[in-house]
Amino acid sequence: MEHNRKIIYLAGLLFAIPLALTSYINSSFLENSIGKYYVGFIYIVASLISIVGLSRMPKILSRYGNRLTVLAFTILSFFSLLVLALAKNTPIIIFGIIFYFISTNFIIASLDIFIEDFSKNSNIGRFRGFYLMIINFAWVFAELISGSIIAKSSFQGIYLFSACFMVLTYGVFILFLRNFKDPLYTKVPILKTIKSFAKNKNLSKIYLVNLILKFFFAWMVIYTPIYLYQYIGFNWQQIGFIFTIMLLPFILLDFPLGKLSDKIGERKMLLAGFLITFIFTFVIPFIAVPAVWIWAVVLFGTRVGAATIEIMAESYFFKKVGERNADEISFFRNTYPLSFVIAPAIAIPVLLFVPSFKYLFLVLSAILLAGFFLSLRLKDVK
Repeated sequence: MEHNRKIIYLAGLLFAIPLALTSYINSSFLENSIGKYYVGFIYIVASLISIVGLSRMPKILSRYGNRLTVLAFTILSFFSLLVLALAKNTPIIIFGIIFYFISTNFIIASLDIFIEDFSKNSNIGRFRGFYLMIINFAWVFAELISGSIIAKSSFQGIYLFSACFMVLTYGVFILFLRNFKDPLYTKVPILKTIKSFAKNKNLSKIYLVNLILKFFFAWMVIYTPIYLYQYIGFNWQQIGFIFTIMLLPFILLDFPLGKLSDKIGERKMLLAGFLITFIFTFVIPFIAVPAVWIWAVVLFGTRVGAATIEIMAESYFFKKVGERNADEISFFRNTYPLSFVIAPAIAIPVLLFVPSFKYLFLVLSAILLAGFFLSLRLKDVK
């Protein structure tokens, strides 16, 4: 069991590097081809396809098994990155982004199955906190080098470099976990899954908490790089440095907070997380100076809160749901693609009617405040 955990740690680390390298440049790369007002529409299309696909995941897992599933989507992810690195044609770039987005969502959900299986008889908060710490170390490393790669070889260099890491991820699953025994995946109609969440009030609340967090991530991933580059005036090396500092809380906090959640519960920490994220997001529109350290500190503050929310939501949900419940896990994971539907669907009309791009962050802070009040009504897992 311990050996299998180390394999998943390694696979998660290798997969997270290309995911992190590309997440904050995808919107800017698309913008160069189709314009900032249409970027959101591409995310909406990719997200809707991902949501439909994730709803079919239990059937896919039952037929092919989790290991073959993750291998297939790792291959798809590799070729998508290769297309993005080499393509010059706008329609091909759009298709590359869509297929890459879909494949990464399936890989994340497949990794969840492995993690949940290998964390049996363990302190879930501690185990998930350590796993998230490793994943987020990859994000910090990726942001540290992304600016230099873009400066030397543009966005295409990032995608090509990321494709190499997908090959390594594929290698891990080819060489290891051959003896993984899939659990009996419970296949439940999507409407029944939704009713199950709705019936269990705390499960539905933690789903909404996770959706708000992923909404925050989606909003930031799509619009922060554009805002910092076009409106504040930073170059990509400065943005890479700012994002490196910004992501440090996910390394520093995930593991200790995961351990803490096993002792004191998640509710209080969720409240603190939302309050911190709200305050620092709210001040973003009032900062007009292109000072690297000011932006690094403010965005660092937003991630202190977000890191707290992330591990508390993960810990709470997986204390209630086991690895057999592939429907519940895939439904919980649809918050990521769903957030990429909701975020641009709200942001696009906001951009049409507000006088400045910076007001997007005031809208985001209001939504974070809703997450705070939702967490007030949550009961800790006993």
